[in-house]
Amino acid sequence: MEVNIVKGLSSSAGLVPGPYRQEPMVCQYTHMVNSQGSVWLGGDPFSYTTPVLLAQFALIFIVTRSVFFFIKPLKQSLMSAQIIAGVIMGPSLLARNRAFAAKVLPPGGRLILNTFADLGFMLHLFLLGVQIDLNMFKKARKSAVLIGTTGFFMAMVLGGLAMATLHPMAKLDERTVKSLPIIVTINSITSFAVITTLLADLNMLNSEMGRLATFTSLVADLWSYSISAVLARVGAAVRISQWGLMWSLFWIAFYVLVIVFLLRPLILLIVQRLPQGKLMKETHFVHVIVIVLGCGFLSEVLGQHSGFGSFMLGMVVPDGPLLGDTLIYRLEVMSTGLFLPAKFVITGLNVDLSSIKMSSAAVIELIIIFGYIGKFLGTLVTACYCSLPFWDAVTLALVMCCKGIIDVAAYNMLKDEGILDNQEYALLIITMLIVTGVIRTLVAHLYDPSRRYTVQNRSTIQDSRGHNLNLRILVCIHNEDSVPAIINLLEASNPTHHSPISVLVLTLVELKRMAAAILVPNFRKGKLTYTFSHSRHILNAFSYYAQENQGRIFLQHLTAVAPYSSMHDDVCTLALDQGVTIVIVPFHKQWTIDGTVGAISSSIWTVNQNVMNKAPCSVGVLVDRSQMTGSWSGFLSGQYMFRIALLFLSGADDDREALMYGRRMADHPNVTLTVAWIRPVAHNKRRMVLREEMVEDAEGTTQVIHSMEDSFDLFIVGRHHEPDSPLTIGLTEWSECPELGVIGDMLASSDFSVFSSGGVQQQPRGIGFLDTNLMGPINSRRDVDSEVYQGPSYIENYHLHR
Repeated sequence: MEVNIVKGLSSSAGLVPGPYRQEPMVCQYTHMVNSQGSVWLGGDPFSYTTPVLLAQFALIFIVTRSVFFFIKPLKQSLMSAQIIAGVIMGPSLLARNRAFAAKVLPPGGRLILNTFADLGFMLHLFLLGVQIDLNMFKKARKSAVLIGTTGFFMAMVLGGLAMATLHPMAKLDERTVKSLPIIVTINSITSFAVITTLLADLNMLNSEMGRLATFTSLVADLWSYSISAVLARVGAAVRISQWGLMWSLFWIAFYVLVIVFLLRPLILLIVQRLPQGKLMKETHFVHVIVIVLGCGFLSEVLGQHSGFGSFMLGMVVPDGPLLGDTLIYRLEVMSTGLFLPAKFVITGLNVDLSSIKMSSAAVIELIIIFGYIGKFLGTLVTACYCSLPFWDAVTLALVMCCKGIIDVAAYNMLKDEGILDNQEYALLIITMLIVTGVIRTLVAHLYDPSRRYTVQNRSTIQDSRGHNLNLRILVCIHNEDSVPAIINLLEASNPTHHSPISVLVLTLVELKRMAAAILVPNFRKGKLTYTFSHSRHILNAFSYYAQENQGRIFLQHLTAVAPYSSMHDDVCTLALDQGVTIVIVPFHKQWTIDGTVGAISSSIWTVNQNVMNKAPCSVGVLVDRSQMTGSWSGFLSGQYMFRIALLFLSGADDDREALMYGRRMADHPNVTLTVAWIRPVAHNKRRMVLREEMVEDAEGTTQVIHSMEDSFDLFIVGRHHEPDSPLTIGLTEWSECPELGVIGDMLASSDFSVFSSGGVQQQPRGIGFLDTNLMGPINSRRDVDSEVYQGPSYIENYHLHR
């Protein structure tokens, strides 16, 4: 056989026998890595491996982002854009030009790119394993087990029936007939990692549907891996020997034991050497990466993909934010951001549309489609049997038909092993892109998680009959800093034996090192069930307060782990299910002891905005500045009278809701309440006894509030006011925090630094608590008239008449 050797990467080559089929042999010089001369001197950088690799990564980024720009509005994923970019760069389009293919995608260059892509894929699987909580396997309900099992086997059964019916009718070659059972099996797969990624992209991960889909895909994934592994081993035994099957299973089992009982303790030892409360050092990080690479190498030795070992290792990595967060932070940019896109682009490069022959392609495509139909019908029928609403069952069935990174890797592996030919591979990839792309668009429009808790009659304080109501408060905690102010706010809300307060404390944790969102109680049957290290401290603080106030405070504590983009779903769903009257969320800004803004969290701001727009009850935003004055220090012990000012402007729903909350506070023996009714000079329908501020415009409103600044510890103000009121005209132009309303935003600004504050909102509007030491906005659609309230003698200026 004659082989032409050409200097550089783009050498022409003859076909030689490969492990599965005839393959081209590439010959190139081993020392041609870095370009030795510039193009101005006649050098050709595309004859060297490094320039070609850099050009490939740059081209991948440009083409991928260009494609993603156009398909993103259709709710398509970046992975789809990367595969389409590969098809564009591949033999179907750009690579049809031989000059382009020889320069940018030479055989030797593609081999190096493929190596980097596999490395990125292996590291990505390790990160996926790190994010999986093994306790999830215990939480799968019977309905998820039934739906996942039926969906998987129905796809196999219907695909198998289509294969048995159609292939005798078509003239298929022997190799294609042997590959059809593999196509049916691989097409039945539903991957847990793929489904959770899809749910996260569509902001459904912590919705009711998202949690069911998560556990359903987990069950289906177990079946997928088990059946695929058995068939692969049986196939190996048929090709080689029966003893080969036994030895293969033995060494895989032994390898898993090594990971669990040798490598996991080794990583535990590394974790124990981490400084207390400090992030992982470079040396520790390198040690873990070396272990990951070693696991990948051993997987290849045992005949498995390198990602198998890294994924198993990731699942047994000890739980803990210092380890998991550091690994994800340091590896994600390199593996997921740089190397992994090459994996998907290479997938597209391998798609050759010219290989599709209509005579046989129609039969293969029908078998693939029937597999999708079986998955859809199996999931839909079983979900309806499990009493899931029809359209929710349709949404779940559509989600379970989606495919992604794991499926792509399986297709590539089967193609490399010669099990799939170019036509079968192209049909699987193209069908996956079309079906998954259509489903993503349908699900994004079909399922709205907020539909469940969007109610006509929202729960508000005004709607609760009687002054001594049993208040139900949901407080949201992101970190320990807001705990003291919230506990003092609860105390100021005057819990008594005759009018107790039910408090649901929800610790909100960003989803970082877990693949699935969770919402779990921290106590079940008197035992601690689940908590992060910082949520344990939060739990202890609220538990101590509840113990000191038995009969007055009834406490529940839960932890929600979710992406910030959909974290409000847990808050709103819990508020609806538990009949919550008001949700208290912390302000997204934190102040230092000298009065300057210390931290601003845009993510918390997003959560607050979503909660205020969608909550089924009133909402309060807590602006805590108590660390600057220490005004709460003697309140709980009864040594300090806490001074609260309630600003009543236009009498809108939010003002009335704030007034109702203030009424409850006023009964506390250590609270004094001052209601300031600020109204236009020309408006004379109502009057306020003792303190009545008459102003002409927004400047007068600002002056009145400034005059009260040094006299109070907490300001409460409604979020929304009359839009054309002269009291606020002009203030909206300077508003930075609309969730607090015009007045609340002004109180939270740097011009007011002596107190805390809060806004109260009756949904879709609000109350604001500003703490000179506290709170934020409450809302209700119902117009409740103000009523005469004869409060205790220690209430100043609180007599409101019609």
